[in-house]
Amino acid sequence: MTEVTLLGFWYSPFSHRVEWALKIKGVKYEYIEEDRNNKSSLLLESNPVHKKIPVLIHNGKPICESLVILEYIDKTFEGPSILPKDPYERALARFWAKFLDDKVAALINTFFRKGEEQEKAKEEVCEMLKVLDNELKDKKFFVSDKFGFADIAANLVALWLGVFEEASRAVPLVTSEKFPNFCSWRYEYNNCSQVKEYLPPRRDELLAFFQARVGAQAAASAQN
Repeated sequence: MTEVTLLGFWYSPFSHRVEWALKIKGVKYEYIEEDRNNKSSLLLESNPVHKKIPVLIHNGKPICESLVILEYIDKTFEGPSILPKDPYERALARFWAKFLDDKVAALINTFFRKGEEQEKAKEEVCEMLKVLDNELKDKKFFVSDKFGFADIAANLVALWLGVFEEASRAVPLVTSEKFPNFCSWRYEYNNCSQVKEYLPPRRDELLAFFQARVGAQAAASAQN
């Protein structure tokens, strides 16, 4: 095994966060694609508590949870800093990263659940978008003008949210009329040269993958 190994799913925003950080730092690593339905013994041994990706293995020692891994990468490897040096800005970055992580379940439930559970999730996501829309007014990135920790954590809403919307063919939650600042930020995020080179190159494959998942979910619901 190489010095640095990442266990992940290619379609996961959480795996992508870690890949992004490694690339920013210029760290060479081995990537091992896991099977969601048949997790490897390496994954189960490396993350016995949650048994999920991503897991970074450095010199034989596993580190779990994407935000924890980002901080580990930032402190362990040389290269551009991911967390701000200023203590206040660092605290802000951690705040917004955690805020976004806390909304993951609602995001998923909005597109892959039905009925009351889905409606409740929609309300929570819309409240999140209102908060982000207010925060992102006239801002290039979450903290100062430098891309960093919170922005990597925001890949879920910057790219994956749009993919989920398109895959589900539902009425879009995100419109420029409702959330103009968020939409402007998301456009700049996905098209900024500083960011674009690190975004997943296979958006069409991401879309096809989640379309299949939405279709399977709908078929399963129809049978119940």
